[in-house]
Formats: sequence, C-alpha cells, structure tokens
Amino acid sequence: MRTKQMADRFREVILNGKWIANTNIEEQLSDVGWQQATTRIGSLNTLAVLTFHINYYIAGLINVFEGGSLDIRDKYSFDMPAVESQEDWTQLRDTLLVNAEKFAGLVEAMPDEILDDAFVDEKYGTYQRNIEGMIEHVYYHFGQITLIKKLVLAG
Repeated sequence: MRTKQMADRFREVILNGKWIANTNIEEQLSDVGWQQATTRIGSLNTLAVLTFHINYYIAGLINVFEGGSLDIRDKYSFDMPAVESQEDWTQLRDTLLVNAEKFAGLVEAMPDEILDDAFVDEKYGTYQRNIEGMIEHVYYHFGQITLIKKLVLAG
C-alpha cells in the first residue's frame, strides 16, 4: 500500500496531478516549442535542460529497479545533448513522460517490505528514502519549470 501511494504521488507531479500546484510537468511542457524549451533566461537552466536532468535520475533509478547497477553520477546530470529541432525536443519530453510512467509502475509493483531495504548500498539509504527523494527532487524542479516557462513566455 505504501508503494502504491508513493507511485501515485510521483505520477501526480509529472503526469496527472492537480492537487498541489493545480498543474503538472506534462501539462506545463505540452505547449512549449523547442525554441522556448532552449531559451536561456540569465543564468537559469533551460526547460530542456531541466527536462533532461529530471529524466536522467528517473532513468538511473529505473535501471536499479530492473536489476541493473546504479550508474548515474551528479556530474553528468546536466550533460544534455543539443536540442536543435522540434523533433529533438519532442523526443526529450516524451522520454521523460514514458520513463515517469515506467518508474511509477515499478514502484507500484514493489512489495512494501522492500522500502526498508538498503538501496544498492547502505550509504545510499533505503528504497523509501530514494523514492521519496525522487518525488521531492521532481517537485523542486517542477517549481523551476513553471517559473522559467513564465519568464520565457513573457520575454
């Protein structure tokens, strides 16, 4: 039951939620074109870079959930390939959305008992800590996305 609730919270922020912010990442990015997604406002990250960054961590945890190793590293989490067309942007955005649903499905399918187990190595905490950390991480960047989008559209 705890894993179902965590999966629902994760879906809420990216895919289908309206509760906290009355919107979600999918909705916020749905009407953004590639030029808007790559517009830099001062020293802020672009919408495309934030999309890449969020997906980078989601994909890394998916790999672990599917029995793989933990290969993600903070120093690479903003190393986005160039987005030079609407096709590039659509692929980046859609990859995030597909991986978000996959992540939520994997969490939902976990037995609650695994939540207290060490995640890869004890130094990384438990599965619960990492899943909740991912939810918090996404909410943090979701706030940035909504503000940056407003600045881009106003600019």
